[in-house]
Amino acid sequence: MSSCLCGEKLASFGQIAVVIVNYITPGLVADCLRSLADESGLHVIVVDNASGDDSVQVLSEAIQTNGWQWVTLKPLEQNRGFSAGNNAAIRDLLASTNPPRYVWLLNPDTIVRPGAAKELIEFLDSRLEVGIAGSRLEFPNGKPQTAAFRFPSLMGELEDTIRIGPVCRALARFRLPIAPRNVNHACDWVNGASMMIRKEVFETVGLMDEGYFLYFEETVFCWRAKEAGWSIWHLPASRMVHLEGQSTGVSGANLALKPRPRYCFDSRARYFHKHHPGMPALLADLIWIAAFGSWRVQCKLRRMPDPDPPGLWGAFLRHAWRRWLASETSIDESPHSRLSPRQRILSREGLSRTGERGYESLEHAFAIAS
Repeated sequence: MSSCLCGEKLASFGQIAVVIVNYITPGLVADCLRSLADESGLHVIVVDNASGDDSVQVLSEAIQTNGWQWVTLKPLEQNRGFSAGNNAAIRDLLASTNPPRYVWLLNPDTIVRPGAAKELIEFLDSRLEVGIAGSRLEFPNGKPQTAAFRFPSLMGELEDTIRIGPVCRALARFRLPIAPRNVNHACDWVNGASMMIRKEVFETVGLMDEGYFLYFEETVFCWRAKEAGWSIWHLPASRMVHLEGQSTGVSGANLALKPRPRYCFDSRARYFHKHHPGMPALLADLIWIAAFGSWRVQCKLRRMPDPDPPGLWGAFLRHAWRRWLASETSIDESPHSRLSPRQRILSREGLSRTGERGYESLEHAFAIAS
């Protein structure tokens, strides 16, 4: 299929565009597309982020076999991260002769419940001051996931890492995740697994920041939108199954089993240096190291089970140490550009392995949940 988008083709499918970025998860993408088949008025752009496997062939065959004329496949020659993958499609959409009213960003590890798109569209149509709307995310068994958040802050870092009941309760208003609610509500940012964005937001603040290879990209985009005067809302009636972490391999069912990749720390550091520059960014690091270190001591002394990825405290400390003392310039670089060929291969292999706790497909996910 063609890797470019034209206004005439987009216009024939309505004014709502969906962007899905694939990286070595073609089976999950195909399941996501099947869940979109009954949603009318959508055009879907699947960006293959230089997977290096048979993703393009598998997806091309799925599109042809199922007659999904509303899907366009856009292969990229280089993987420059999740933001860059989304931007590749968004640029084409905005440059078309008839750009869409809304762009709906979906993770490949999502399954759209019936009516999810309709809820987002109708809400945005009725609330012109809202720039971004996010969906309720849930496990295959219907249990809700956290999908609405406050912006990261110094006190939020302390609340998240110290894990002492009275302290956490005192700092509850700074807590990053907002507990799932059954009513529409405003928030600072929504999970990028499902977020619908008004065209005018891109015209106001630009595209996603490609300095974030993975993680924090939706946080920063919502920050810029709020600074420009747009509000962000979470809509629980727009329901999505989220096979959490299956498109990245570092969250969800296997969260405590895998070390955090370096780009997680890079993205966090970039966020604090850009939005809390100078001393606050340094304090954010010191708070995390001290508070999480205190939690690690508690776990050892009380012989508590370890819920965190292996080596997390040491990896964070080493990353911070390099930035502080070696004058590392990683804040303004794409983290993926510094990986060696071997590291890139290992990273890709780590993301492609589902493992015994991973989801190989939608059917596998529901089998595990039941």
